[in-house]
Amino acid sequence: MSNNRAAIRYAKAVLSLSEGQKTSDETYSNMQLIATTISESDDLQLVLNSSIVQLNDKKKALLAVFGTKINETSKKLIDLLILNKRLAEFGNVATQYIALYDTLKGKQEAVVTTAVPLTKDLSNQVLAKVKELTGKEATLSNIVNPSILGGFILRVGDIQYDASISNKLNVLKRQFSA
Repeated sequence: MSNNRAAIRYAKAVLSLSEGQKTSDETYSNMQLIATTISESDDLQLVLNSSIVQLNDKKKALLAVFGTKINETSKKLIDLLILNKRLAEFGNVATQYIALYDTLKGKQEAVVTTAVPLTKDLSNQVLAKVKELTGKEATLSNIVNPSILGGFILRVGDIQYDASISNKLNVLKRQFSA
């Protein structure tokens, strides 16, 4: 089970350290690699969460996977997590670092749900609109959900705008029922 509060504390500490060392951009790239690799590898998750595998073996496995691809700050994070017996949180710490870094740099994530995949041109238009509305840069994720029939659902932070056909049909259905 993930301990989000601990992961946030570790991520804040790593961000503070990397900001002080002027390596926050490089560490950000490392954390993206780490978060993606761990989330996509069931075997690596199994090793990190196993109580049978020794901490030394877990460290060797992580260094074999990430060795030359990550900086010293990221390697020191592995050592710190091992020291505090929190190595299972490594992927979560990386995810939290990414979120904190994005907030620090004024970036945010926008999620748009559509019935069909977005084209490159539409993605750029959505990103421009998000920047116009919020004043911040955003990264865009596209979720394809054919059940919305058409239109889109845009979620930025805690704001959601539902312009889907299915939503409009549901509104009409409620109006006719009343």
